[in-house]
Amino acid sequence: MMPRLFFRFLGVFFFTISLGFAQPDSLISHTAWVKNLPIFKAQAPTGEYRLPIKDFEFRIRVAGFANHGANIILLHGFPESSMMWETMLHQCAQAGYRVVAFDQRGYSPGARPSQVADYQLDTLSEDVIAVADALGFKKFHLVGHDWGAVVGWLTTIRYPQRVRTWSALSIPHLGVFFKNVKQDPEQQKRSAYFTLMQTPELPEKMFLTNNQAGLKKMLARLPAAHLAEYTRIFADSGAFTAAVNWYRAMDIEQFVRQKTYEKPIFVPTLFVWGKQDGVLNPAIIPQQKEWLKADYQELSLDCGHNLMQDQTEAVIAAVLARIKKRRR
Repeated sequence: MMPRLFFRFLGVFFFTISLGFAQPDSLISHTAWVKNLPIFKAQAPTGEYRLPIKDFEFRIRVAGFANHGANIILLHGFPESSMMWETMLHQCAQAGYRVVAFDQRGYSPGARPSQVADYQLDTLSEDVIAVADALGFKKFHLVGHDWGAVVGWLTTIRYPQRVRTWSALSIPHLGVFFKNVKQDPEQQKRSAYFTLMQTPELPEKMFLTNNQAGLKKMLARLPAAHLAEYTRIFADSGAFTAAVNWYRAMDIEQFVRQKTYEKPIFVPTLFVWGKQDGVLNPAIIPQQKEWLKADYQELSLDCGHNLMQDQTEAVIAAVLARIKKRRR
């Protein structure tokens, strides 16, 4: 085991160095580390930066900003960060694109409001547009996984004039997903953990006690560098609560009653899902075709929910193919 883990660590280390991402000092907090990052400026080299937007600062990872290709924004899921996209950042930049992945609201120490109401879906979607505006992205290709897919679907619904293509990983169209969370017995069972996540203080106790034992167990299959970053983020006071507030601000009953997200998508769309995904009932996926009015592509992979970890190259190839097809 030790030699394998050692070489795995070396691989992650040298890959990170090749991308230009520095490694934080383990003796300082994540918040202190981020505060020491430079402010982003136009055509910045590959690396990590702070991006000031009004009263907030988002931590961002960028690559390819000297390129002349189209813009790409990547949205992470729970309980991850922009680090989940490192390989895609690198490969999209190599393909000639300008790419950014940002730690979303609550995950960025400088964008961590304390109220549950500050994490409503409309607000999370507005953050995407604010980041795009701050970077000078008038239009962009959008990619999102898990909660990032939820935010991405809404961004595509609300701002179709800004989104060139939309690639959703693991979560289907919001109108279909939320309706089935309430009405489909199998999807209800797979989404039962929503209630746990919305319970005051319970997720914090489950995942953070005993030196984050629950969180480490949940993330045990991830690369060592990813696990180290996520546990580091959530070691900061209030960070995990902020991430869980995404769930607490979600009122699915109201969404379904008011048909809030049962709206068409007029942007070319790719949907990628895992055949062994315990979160998603695959039987509901065909229902989303009713709402997809532009060119639609779908890819199922032999894996679970964590597509970028389990089928990295297949996902990146599909996303790049979707983006290139839109260009023709």
